[in-house]
Amino acid sequence: MPRTITLRRVVVTGLGAVTDIGIDVPAFWQSLLEGRSGIGLITNFPTTPDWPTRFGGEVKGFDPEKHMGVDGREAKRMDRFCLYGLGAAVEAARDCGIDFNAGDFERRGVAIGSGIGGIDTIEVNHTKLMEGGPRKVSPFVVPRLMVNACAGQTSIRLNLQGVNVATATACATGSHAVGAAFHMIQRGDADVMLAGGAEGAIGPVAVSAFSAMKALSTRNDDPIKASRPFDKDRDGFVLAEGAAVIVLEELEHAKKRGARIYAEVLGYGCSGDAYHIAAPDEQGAGAYRSMKMALREAELNPEQIAYINAHGTSTPLGDKAEVVAVKRLFGDAAKSLAMSSTKSVTGHALGAAGGIESVATILAIVNDTLPPTINLDTPDEGMDLNFVPHTPQQRKTDFAINNSFGFGGHNTSLIFGRFRG
Repeated sequence: MPRTITLRRVVVTGLGAVTDIGIDVPAFWQSLLEGRSGIGLITNFPTTPDWPTRFGGEVKGFDPEKHMGVDGREAKRMDRFCLYGLGAAVEAARDCGIDFNAGDFERRGVAIGSGIGGIDTIEVNHTKLMEGGPRKVSPFVVPRLMVNACAGQTSIRLNLQGVNVATATACATGSHAVGAAFHMIQRGDADVMLAGGAEGAIGPVAVSAFSAMKALSTRNDDPIKASRPFDKDRDGFVLAEGAAVIVLEELEHAKKRGARIYAEVLGYGCSGDAYHIAAPDEQGAGAYRSMKMALREAELNPEQIAYINAHGTSTPLGDKAEVVAVKRLFGDAAKSLAMSSTKSVTGHALGAAGGIESVATILAIVNDTLPPTINLDTPDEGMDLNFVPHTPQQRKTDFAINNSFGFGGHNTSLIFGRFRG
């Protein structure tokens, strides 16, 4: 007989973030509201004037032992992206209040991905191989560089014996992970999931490769002003790094233990552009479909959405395509919604972006406060929506969308809502 599935409600009970503007959630949120940019000159490796781009959004002051009890020896066995992701997962686990040393371990899982994974490990060990031969390569290279390393390490750390998956869909990675975790709980495959994304890609290969694609801003004389979504003077995105993880929980499971509930996950949409490996469909067709799918699953009309946390990377093509998609889907309602890009403050953390921006979207609902798009001095032609320029806006926000779009034509839209019991 066919299985009958009763869809369960899913809520958010924990938040964790390691970013270039703060290495915990309170610091991250405060910096967003203040519009305090995390962008600066690169320190992870030496750059010279012949580098087209010499700045990015590096995580600063993160100590694995202090923040999550990982000593120096253990930390050396993990790539930077994995350490950031595990740090965010540990914060989210503490925040949710679950005792991960007791209970039904098989009903708890993890979905944490990365767009690039351990590229730092690859670079360092390739140099060792070329200079000293194969015996110089570390035995930890494979477990460090794997895109699924953070999901695996989180599972081990918190004894998560249920679902254990890692997504890798470029800049849509973090949101795909949250959406997948949402559906797993909704359909009864888990009761608790830690989900998000992690990235640590600011290194010579990634920076030079994105530069070669003409994807990065080259505003070396004023890095803080370089990420400027929707502005006519934008010239590319700003590479950043970090991680964010949220705890998703089945509603009755959360209520039974008296959990604090931040918000409810209501809808998840995903689509493929089927257009170009790196450029978006100029009409935003894929973005339109992912938002439409999320609205359908959430059983909401466009006019009920108060806020969109835009993908908004500060690229000429990407920003335009997203605005076109929003106008097409929302029609006249687009004039009354607010839409900001927190990447103007954080830069673009690739596979971690969807997780980071999910945290921002959830906190916008909790606080009825919309984080700003900084550096929006002169909106480009057709950019005539309320992009929350420069300063936060107080606004009752019952429903909000988080958009994430990635190379390969991957599109995701998540809808979060105020929890109403």
